[in-house]
Amino acid sequence: MKVFSAVLASALFLAPAAMFAQTPTPGAHDYDINQRKVAQQDRIANGVKNGRLTAGQTAHLEHQEAGINREERGMRAQDNGHLTKQDRQTIHAQQNQESRRIYRDKH
Repeated sequence: MKVFSAVLASALFLAPAAMFAQTPTPGAHDYDINQRKVAQQDRIANGVKNGRLTAGQTAHLEHQEAGINREERGMRAQDNGHLTKQDRQTIHAQQNQESRRIYRDKH
């Protein structure tokens, strides 16, 4: 009986530790994507503020940004809230293209 109690006590002690060890943490890649979204929104806002972007250009850029965000949400929904390596590559490519659009429209 003492062995059973010892095994039960150790199982109860180790179970929470195992649970926390498997908890996914937000990856650096997700932070890069989110940080980039914020930076691009700031660039658009700066273009509006200094008059380099027209209302039409701003609307088009915002529409493109919203499309990237919708696609990211769809990708995350397919993989239980995570992005695969291919998903991240796709989003980065889209963000690169959007960055070029922002630059082109501002200049």
